[in-house]
Parts: sequence; C-alpha cells; structure tokens
Amino acid sequence: MGAFAVPAALIAVVAAATAALVGAERRGARGAAAAAKATASLGFVALALLRADVARPYDRWVVIALLLALAGDLLLAWPRGLAAGLGCFLVGHLAYAAAFATLVPLGAWPWPVAAVMAAPSAAAAVWLWPHLGRMRVPVLAYIAVITGMVWGGLAAAGRAPWMAPAGALLFYLSDLAVARDRFAVRRFASRAWGLPAYYLAQVLLALTLGR
Repeated sequence: MGAFAVPAALIAVVAAATAALVGAERRGARGAAAAAKATASLGFVALALLRADVARPYDRWVVIALLLALAGDLLLAWPRGLAAGLGCFLVGHLAYAAAFATLVPLGAWPWPVAAVMAAPSAAAAVWLWPHLGRMRVPVLAYIAVITGMVWGGLAAAGRAPWMAPAGALLFYLSDLAVARDRFAVRRFASRAWGLPAYYLAQVLLALTLGR
C-alpha cells in the first residue's frame, strides 16, 4: 500500500493544482494562475523522478521532456516568455520522440499513421496562419515537431504502456487549445479543457516510467 501512496499523492496534487489553475484563469487572477501552474508542473516532474529508472534510455528522455515542459510552463506564465516557452516545448517534443524511438526505431514508424496525423496538423496550420504574424515560422516548426512526436507515440503503442500513445494524443489536443487561445480566439473555453488535457497528458507519460 505504501508503494502507491506517494505517487497517488503527487497525482492528487497535480489534479488539485490544475483545478485551481482553471479557476484562476476563469477569474483572471494571473498571480494565482502562475502559482497553480508551477505547482501542477512540479507535481508531474516529481512523479517522473520518483518513478524513473535512469539506466533506461526511454526513462531518461521522458524525464528530459517533462523538465522542458516545466520550463515551458514557467516561461509561458511570463508575459514576454512566449517564444522561449515555445522553444522549450518544441525541444521537449523532440525528447519525447527520442524516447519513443528507443522502443521502436524511427525507420519502423508506420507511414500511414504519419499521413493520418498530417491532415489535422495541416488544417491547424492553415487555420492559424493569418493570426501568427512574426511567429509563423516558429509555430509551423512546432506543429511539424509535435506531429512527429504523436507519430512516434502511436508507433510505440505495441511496445509501451497504453499511457504513452494516450498521453501523446492528449498533448497534441491540448496544444490545439493553446494555439486557439494564444493566436486566434482568446476565450476561457479553450483553457477550460486544454489545461486539464495537458496535465493529464504529462501525468500519463510520467506513469510510463519505471516499467
């Protein structure tokens, strides 16, 4: 029973902090939102560090990805941190892709899956294009990288726990909400479902560690 107590407590911390974050976003309380975001992100990093087997390449790459996600979350809470935060998440997606490649080599990732993922990503790029301004190149690069990350997560579905492809897909969907909110239509509805999807994605990916 004790072996599960700490991970369960960390997951509860992430869940409670995520709920507080959504509430703070609803009220427009920026300070409370930043504190809740930092708490939730530190929670999934702590969960990963608790579970990770550092001798396993997959675990090392996932921990790196989650640390980059933490850095990206902290930067995005800063008004001028958009570009740097986007960069952290972009490199984090590459780290997740590298983790999946330790389970299934890149050359063995199925091309039909890539084709399926390319369609919604292309649609998102076309939709966002008029709103991006000077961020066009970074955002298009980001879309390409996260699409590749999800491709890897789905490719690893037979070799990784179900949480890996599920987490990759949830991360992708949450980023669509972020993109809509940041660049197209600034509405609370995007954060109301995008933030829980994002934190659930990171917890699921952290739970793939140590297996």
